Amino acid sequence: MDLLQLSIQIEQMLVRQNLRGMARLLPHLKAGSYVRAATLITKCKGVVLIGTGFPVGDSFETDGPVGAIVLYQLLKKLGATPLLCCGDPLFSALKDDYSCLQLPVNSADATDFARHSLQQLNPELIISIERPGLAADGRYYNMRGVDISARCANFDVFFQQASCPTIAIGDGGNEIGMGNLNEVVSELAITPSVTRCDELLLADVSNWAAYGLLALVSKLKDAETGCGWLIDCQPAELLQYLVNRGCVDGVTGLASITEDSLPPEHAMQLIKDLQKLCY
Repeated sequence: MDLLQLSIQIEQMLVRQNLRGMARLLPHLKAGSYVRAATLITKCKGVVLIGTGFPVGDSFETDGPVGAIVLYQLLKKLGATPLLCCGDPLFSALKDDYSCLQLPVNSADATDFARHSLQQLNPELIISIERPGLAADGRYYNMRGVDISARCANFDVFFQQASCPTIAIGDGGNEIGMGNLNEVVSELAITPSVTRCDELLLADVSNWAAYGLLALVSKLKDAETGCGWLIDCQPAELLQYLVNRGCVDGVTGLASITEDSLPPEHAMQLIKDLQKLCY
């Protein structure tokens, strides 16, 4: 199986539950989004910014940070220098264990902060995984249509000002990157984001996109990775790590080791299916 066909199968696998309508959006994307994104990742040797963190009340949801950490660990293995980009309280939860860039929450100076950060860090790639994206009115909204702008850090401006490639991952329509599919996303029962990216990746749960990328990156570098890096993935452990630091499920609002209300067994089954498909 060639890499394009493998990518197409992975893209379909990642929206097979169609929890929030992503299977409806997939036909509107150019086929091969995951292998194109994986190829960008394999080329990185410098700084890579990974934005994540979706506010839920006074906390952040478990969907997003798990996938961001998986991608962070992958980029480390590839010899790159990843930085997790998030606002408080997620920044404070992660900064002792990972290299992080603190994004100012609800700041009027977000554009200047992004410009300065991009000049200073000169990233080779910017990734967003489950970060709120600006709506047409310049505000941020959650899946229930509630305005959450006061708790959001603006990562959109990094995408708007970037001189490097950008990848965005989302599962509902209100995340950074969904502006690529603005017309069709507008048909979903959500206040859509208008922020665009170079490569948009869809998934039933945004965390899960990281496993699809991991499968393709290890396939691209098969001579070095053997059976692939998927075997090392432990979703339950990462979810527990985050819950211990105050993260909650974005759907239920509970401090449980679930992502969008789903227990980690769902992610583990996806990982097993990806292993069967790829190896």
